[in-house]
Amino acid sequence: MRLKELLHYTYIFPILAVGYYFSGLMGSGVLYDILAGILLIGSVLSAVHHAEVVAHKVGEPFGTIILALCITIIEVALIISLMVAGGDQAITLARDTVFAAVMLILNGILGICILVGGVKYHEQFFARTSATTYLVSIVSILVLTLVLPNFTSSVNGPFYNEAQLIFISIACLAIYGVFLMVQTVRHRSYFIVPDEHPEEHYIPSLSKTLISFIFLVICLVIVVLMAKGLSDTIEAMVQSLGAPKSLVGVIIAAVVLLPEGVAAIRAARANQIQSSLNLALGSALASIGLTIPAVSVVCIMYDIPLVLGLDKKDIILLSLSVFIVMLSLSRGKTNILYGTVLLVNLAAYIFTVIVP
Repeated sequence: MRLKELLHYTYIFPILAVGYYFSGLMGSGVLYDILAGILLIGSVLSAVHHAEVVAHKVGEPFGTIILALCITIIEVALIISLMVAGGDQAITLARDTVFAAVMLILNGILGICILVGGVKYHEQFFARTSATTYLVSIVSILVLTLVLPNFTSSVNGPFYNEAQLIFISIACLAIYGVFLMVQTVRHRSYFIVPDEHPEEHYIPSLSKTLISFIFLVICLVIVVLMAKGLSDTIEAMVQSLGAPKSLVGVIIAAVVLLPEGVAAIRAARANQIQSSLNLALGSALASIGLTIPAVSVVCIMYDIPLVLGLDKKDIILLSLSVFIVMLSLSRGKTNILYGTVLLVNLAAYIFTVIVP
């Protein structure tokens, strides 16, 4: 690569963010935290760029899978580190973070993509079979992990015992593993829209792709580390506003999901709604299908109680969101109404977090 390309902001911001994080200046004052926020946003935009470079090289659906898996791995690492450090005080952290991520993806990212695409193109078309395949897997894992714990009788409360945790973890991994085989091998055509102008796409070189992949991982890691570093500041801000502590989880989940959200919205603006769906629904499936098994293993090893079952209000909001997404994606085409309704659902979720 030429020196001019390496001086692009997508390479400079991650390096500056890494240096700033390890300098120990974060948390030293308001101005330092504002600077950290600027570097964090720059790293998010850089991650989107590098993810698109990798996606152009490997093609669909592998590009979206790589981004979804990278973000999920970092999300898992963040949850586990906070749970081990927090002990019994963090028993609801995994549930709250996964639930927040799913609600933000299904209502927020998907809603904005559909609305943006609808405003610009009136209607956008995608493969119904892909949406059905995603939703069958997502709904099953959501019910098994976030709803069923409330109705088991081996342990009182929204918990699974150790044997149940092991079974549910295996079930999640089995569903996600078979889904990946369907998406990448057996029925790959479900997730790809034929390109009418393939000659217009730039295919990066192997060296540039490898460099972008390395910077993508760096960007995702530093985004999560800086989000974790800013969590005390965010928590103090939330408390000063008199909002519940659970809002902190929503804000951190939103920061972690920013790279994927920006990439999905940019794809929708480019009339590539299938890529937007692959990013959004693939991320939701990976988030819950891989996070719960990983967290379960850690909780069993460290004997940490793990609350998984949602309360009645959240079950209603989750059911509404899944039902609306299923209806919105049932016809293979989108319009602005679907996006608007999903964003209203998101507003209702955030409002009831602040005013429960």
